[in-house]
Amino acid sequence: MSGLRRLLPLLLLLLPALCPPARSLRDGPSRIAVVGGGIGGSAAAYFLRQKFGHGVELHVLEKAAVGGRLDTLDVEGNTYEAGGSVIHPLNLHMKHFVKELGLSVASVQGGLAGVYNGEEFVFEESSWFFINLIKLLWHYGLNPLRMSMWVEGILDKFMRIYRYQMHDYAFSSNERLLHTLGGDDFTRLLNQTIDEAMQEAGFSQKFINEVVCPVTRADFGQGVTINAFVGAVSLAGVQSGLWSVKGGNKLVCSGLIYSSKAEVIPGTVVSIEPKTSRRPGRDPATVYHVTYNTSSGLTGDTYDIVVIAAPLGRKMANITFLNFDPPIPQFLIPYHQTIATLVHGRLNTSFFGYHDPQAFHLGAVFTTDNPKLFINSVGMVSPVGDAGGEPPLRSAVWKVFSKEELTKEQLGLLFSSYDTVKVKRWLAYPRYSPPEKFPPIVLHEQLYYLNGLERAASAMEMSAIAARNAALLAFHRWHGNSHSIDQEDLHEKLKTEL
Repeated sequence: MSGLRRLLPLLLLLLPALCPPARSLRDGPSRIAVVGGGIGGSAAAYFLRQKFGHGVELHVLEKAAVGGRLDTLDVEGNTYEAGGSVIHPLNLHMKHFVKELGLSVASVQGGLAGVYNGEEFVFEESSWFFINLIKLLWHYGLNPLRMSMWVEGILDKFMRIYRYQMHDYAFSSNERLLHTLGGDDFTRLLNQTIDEAMQEAGFSQKFINEVVCPVTRADFGQGVTINAFVGAVSLAGVQSGLWSVKGGNKLVCSGLIYSSKAEVIPGTVVSIEPKTSRRPGRDPATVYHVTYNTSSGLTGDTYDIVVIAAPLGRKMANITFLNFDPPIPQFLIPYHQTIATLVHGRLNTSFFGYHDPQAFHLGAVFTTDNPKLFINSVGMVSPVGDAGGEPPLRSAVWKVFSKEELTKEQLGLLFSSYDTVKVKRWLAYPRYSPPEKFPPIVLHEQLYYLNGLERAASAMEMSAIAARNAALLAFHRWHGNSHSIDQEDLHEKLKTEL
């Protein structure tokens, strides 16, 4: 026994050499940077903290206010959404965030809607369900019902992403992610316009022009030349059950960052450069020096992992990638400009052919693709968190979407009187033009870009999905868990696991 007692300490010393630790037990990163504090960046910080634990130092670099393209404007003492406004009932990440953060929600109650073609209304909604049903059948036959089924078929496949992410699966490219969800069907949707896809599916051109086009113009500022996938996402927005966050959707961003215990650093990222870190007792490793501009001037920090959660491009997050081999490709993806104008005033109903204001009962007007029209849509809006709305005949707050800022003459045509005008200019979403080409997610060893998924469709939920994918991908690549990346036939593999 005495000999065994002498051997035990020696065996314990030799044990690490005899049984080297698995790669999956590699030490976690010390510092992670997230560039951008919008919904993508804040969700990335939240998911990165979940995966890497509390030992990692987490920074969110944000050049402006937290919230990104989720923002509000104050009009006449109330606050209104000026950016991303509505959330779909099937947006499970956003639902989880709101519940996790203890936020309250409000149903989005839109007024009666009409579609205006520049000369007349081609469709006007009634407050009576059966009258609407008869109108729809008269104008468009079974096209509206078939559209709901068509959109639901696409959403059913896309909803698989939640199951895959719950089981910790990640994808190294946007193409792989989308193909794993919808196979060749999704590839086709991304390679053709919504007009082409719906014609192929047997929808009438009248229905496409008078129903589909007005919806895509209101949601994405573009007509039926957008890709069919984002078109389907847009059409999902006409379904019931839409909601928003009381107090403003941007509260989700600040809440997620607070929950992640990340430090927000106000600064504009100027450049990112790979460096070699040589720490005592460790192999040389690549780290990233991030240089950013603050109110005090240029400064910088070094990080093990960097996640870029802001659209890259000359007019967006204009970041220089220094000394990468091979070089990081340039991002020449144009973003579409849309102008959100909030007006407190009285709508000029005669502009839409109603010379008797008492007869005008609509709370939202969508438009067909007519070059003579200077607006995409106009709708009465309620303050954030207020589900009610004022009758349209009274002075109210209206949100107007247009490609260019409205002139005084145009405001005078659209409103019989007004006293407050607030304008928000956005590069809000990509300029969609199929076939869509996606930028990479993995830019370098531990440098990730999550906004490329916007080329499929731009929405709060898409950013949250991309954020979770980037966090999972970073975690698995750091620990060498290749079995959790780019797995095929996940739908079949997981069928029996839930």
